[in-house]
Amino acid sequence: MSEIKGLVFDLDGVITDTAERHYLAWKGIADRLGIAIDREWNERLKGISRTESLELILAEDPTLLLDGEEKEQLLEEKNAHYLELIAEITAADILPGIPELLEEAKSIGYRMAIASASKNAPLILERLGLSAAFDAIFDPEALTYNKPHPEIFERAAQALSLETHACIGFEDSLAGIEGIKRSGMPAVAIGIPAFGEWLPDIEVTATKELNLKEIVREVTMKERVEG
Repeated sequence: MSEIKGLVFDLDGVITDTAERHYLAWKGIADRLGIAIDREWNERLKGISRTESLELILAEDPTLLLDGEEKEQLLEEKNAHYLELIAEITAADILPGIPELLEEAKSIGYRMAIASASKNAPLILERLGLSAAFDAIFDPEALTYNKPHPEIFERAAQALSLETHACIGFEDSLAGIEGIKRSGMPAVAIGIPAFGEWLPDIEVTATKELNLKEIVREVTMKERVEG
């Protein structure tokens, strides 16, 4: 049985909620291309990279044939708009229950990492005042594969000098839960209404329900039973 020594967090939807800002930035791009997307459609973009998000939007209109340079320009435009939208983020935008969970984890001595597909994670954490809370912030540009591949979680654990089974992963997307489970970490799902093949070890409807001691106890008990 593994002793839990680390926690690995997604950013958007787990530490703070920038989903609406992402949606508005992507909608601006889609509108300009004559593609209609709404908030429900935008759920498809959760947990995947910026490039993959653009490809999903472009797939809505197969007549649009853009070259690599044109796509790169759209990605830059989306990110510039998004950066404008997050300029006003403060500690007040940290999701409920997260400050207490991070403080408790630090007091216990857990190592903590961010495993986010967002290239802006360091900037967002700085604006939230949380940069010092994490021992590692993994750069998604260093990845070979994106979620749901387990690479980002495996490498986040490596950055903490831990085995994946000694960490617990926190996610709010199906792609993220699959990646966590495939890496060998126990998974905590936040606000995910339904699951497919990959089931989390623990699920809550909102971050305010996260109880670190209870999560570690349940994960440890589950490992004991399955082991």
